Amino acid sequence: MGTLMMESVEKRLVACPNCKNLSEFSPNNTFRPFCSERCKLIDLGVWASEGYSIPEEIKPSDLDDQFIADNFIGIPIGQ
Repeated sequence: MGTLMMESVEKRLVACPNCKNLSEFSPNNTFRPFCSERCKLIDLGVWASEGYSIPEEIKPSDLDDQFIADNFIGIPIGQ
């Protein structure tokens, strides 16, 4: 019979993006890269309230014609 060799695997620890505590980054941590459900939900709340943003102005070329028609047609410019 063959012998089963167990490999030593080091746990990969990462800093939680919310509280900075170390947490295991593996499938065993269902909240990864966060340390807990609490930290994961706090981050989700920041996203939901638009607390994170890309610091760049939106150019008219970034918007599609339908968005412009639905939101800006009929609005006076420069008033």
